[in-house]
Amino acid sequence: MAAATKLSDYRDQLFKGSQGDLEKKLVNSTTLYVGNLSFYTREYQIHELFGKCGDIRRIVMGLDRFKKTPCGFCFVEYYDRDDAQNAIRYINATKLDDRVIRTDWDAGFEEGRQYGRGKSGGQVRDEFRKDYDAGRGGYGKMFGTMESI
Repeated sequence: MAAATKLSDYRDQLFKGSQGDLEKKLVNSTTLYVGNLSFYTREYQIHELFGKCGDIRRIVMGLDRFKKTPCGFCFVEYYDRDDAQNAIRYINATKLDDRVIRTDWDAGFEEGRQYGRGKSGGQVRDEFRKDYDAGRGGYGKMFGTMESI
């Protein structure tokens, strides 16, 4: 593994284990967390972009826990760690659907992690967003409309 790619800035807040346990999983992981996606980005678009870095084992789209609609993140699992590392190196901070996406190492997808953890079912970060973001469903769920800001 090349030393150029550091371990993850992203941390699954519900990870069961110590920071050391997490780091051990990250060192061998072939799974990426992809964030800041548009709610309108589809799996085939993710596959087309991330497939440029290598063969993809699977893509798991993040879903609103209640509506089961996309909520702005996904997991991309590669067969090979070097391919995942190339995706971080070359795709992180690029644009997809007019949004700057971020990629980071993930300890590995487990069933249930595909659902948003916010109170409204989506991502927590979208609960508190005060600005209008058409690609992520408008205003944050806690604010709803411009009048309530």
